[in-house]
Amino acid sequence: MFQDFTTTARPDLGPTRLADLRAAMSEAGLDGFMVPRADAHQGEYVAACDERLSWLTGFTGSAGFCIVLHEIAGVFVDGRYRTQVKDQVASVFTPVDWPEVLPGPWLAERLSGGRIGFDPTLYTVGQIEAIDAALQGTDIALVPCDNLVDRVWKDRPAPPSGMVSEQPLDFAGESHADKRARLGAGLQQDGHGAAVITLPDEICWLLNIRGTDIARNPLAQGFAVLHASGLVDLWMGPEKLSEVRTHLGEDVTIHPQAAFWSDVSGVLQGVKGPVRLDKAAVPVAVKQALDEAGVEYVYGPAPCALPKARKNETEIKGMQEAHLRDGAAVVEFLSWFDAQEKTTLTEIDLVQKLEECRRATNALLEISFDTIAGAGPNGAIMHYRVTEDTNRQLQSGDLIVLDSGGQYRDGTTDITRTLAVGSVEDTAKRAFTRVLQGMIAVLRQQWPAGLAGSHIEAIGRAPLWNAGQDFDHGLGHGVGAYLCVHEGPQRLSRAGDVPLEPGMILSNEPGYYRPGAFGIRIENLVVVEGAPRGQEADVHRAMLRFRTLTFVPVDRNLLVQHMLTRAEVDWLNAYHDTCRDVLKPRLAAEAQLWLDRATAPL
Repeated sequence: MFQDFTTTARPDLGPTRLADLRAAMSEAGLDGFMVPRADAHQGEYVAACDERLSWLTGFTGSAGFCIVLHEIAGVFVDGRYRTQVKDQVASVFTPVDWPEVLPGPWLAERLSGGRIGFDPTLYTVGQIEAIDAALQGTDIALVPCDNLVDRVWKDRPAPPSGMVSEQPLDFAGESHADKRARLGAGLQQDGHGAAVITLPDEICWLLNIRGTDIARNPLAQGFAVLHASGLVDLWMGPEKLSEVRTHLGEDVTIHPQAAFWSDVSGVLQGVKGPVRLDKAAVPVAVKQALDEAGVEYVYGPAPCALPKARKNETEIKGMQEAHLRDGAAVVEFLSWFDAQEKTTLTEIDLVQKLEECRRATNALLEISFDTIAGAGPNGAIMHYRVTEDTNRQLQSGDLIVLDSGGQYRDGTTDITRTLAVGSVEDTAKRAFTRVLQGMIAVLRQQWPAGLAGSHIEAIGRAPLWNAGQDFDHGLGHGVGAYLCVHEGPQRLSRAGDVPLEPGMILSNEPGYYRPGAFGIRIENLVVVEGAPRGQEADVHRAMLRFRTLTFVPVDRNLLVQHMLTRAEVDWLNAYHDTCRDVLKPRLAAEAQLWLDRATAPL
């Protein structure tokens, strides 16, 4: 499905919708209601029927929440969305800087007491515990209730019901029977009888299936219980599974999806040993059901999270091929772009042409997210999505942040390049050079095994920090193998506390954003691997490093070359040599000539 540029959120309706929600709060005897940007599966991506935050407020970002009181309605967003939220939300909502301001203290400051409602299927145990802890000593109580937004959203879309397909062993690299047995044995070793799984990407990875329930992400929504025996109970619409019944086999018992909340405690009552729940993912409603049924449970890590993040050799090979195919498509686009009279183009023109180049591979199944094509001041909106209302015509001196990716059967891609329209100011070039220096520094660094993303991400920020600059997103996120373009638990950020391990794939994407002026971001995907031991290396200390998967030239015209060290120049020249070697055989003649010019040595 090609990208749609219509505006879906209606901030002009915000006052009416907020008034309707407040009336529902009064009817329910509540002093407030919390509206997350989440669904019952607790993934980052939600279906149209679960876009409650966007429907209510007009904010379309992929993270945030709203707390509605009778006198104020706060929309909480992090640094990625602070410019965007001011442009999108209706005037009746108040933007709140999160996580600097947390929901518990915000409530305590505004209420002397009261009842704050929340939908227990949409909040995790960990989230509610954190807010509850902050409200200790107050007369404010969190009250589970039915969803008040759903009461007043009269034309709410139906839940998705897309067909589920098999992810072949040639791409998965391990059968779902082997995965179930391996992870079940891990539960048994820990003394746990079963684990509840709500995240769609974990279920799809475990069972080697893919779906179409979420735009841009090959996910099938459902719930699952993995037993220590390796058997699985799967709550997913039977009508969606007709093509994979044989693939799933007799060890996977299928239940109607809507029956999960009433069935899960009964399925788990006969389990020998406590049930494992991931506090960061399992909804409060699951805990309530198990408490009412007297089912013993313990909190622990999701059984699929790390195994999914550690890509096997087959998945890495597939990701490599997907990136070469995708890189060639991006180069075809760049060759086209450089041949145009750029000021005749718009942001939508760029998005459409880039998707056309990817579809010309005849392997693209879907783009991996709505392409970000932010020109000039729009580039300073980190997760900008162009619409017919915001579509900017390119102007001389503009920088363009072009962040895009593809979903292929063998892998998921995500790449950002910053492009120039004519000559740009020296300040922007210097910032661009620092961003590139940060990306190179991360790729040249090796580190002792056992370190997490939080230990490494500062390396990518250092050139900017030294100039008094920074950016308000993480340095990198995990990426799935023909799954979500954002994948946990691995990440390069201050909150990235999971040790990096071989096989993990992440983005490396430093940036710089000047609101109202321009944005800069350069992004490659990388895979963690063992570093070769040098002559002087400690024998007892294993080292890791990143290996680059993305090969597309960086715009050398935006560099201030004298700022680069000799080692940085050598790295960039070697990278461009590799781009030329691996991509040129995949390109049309005109794009080959462009690539030769774009990768000429500094």
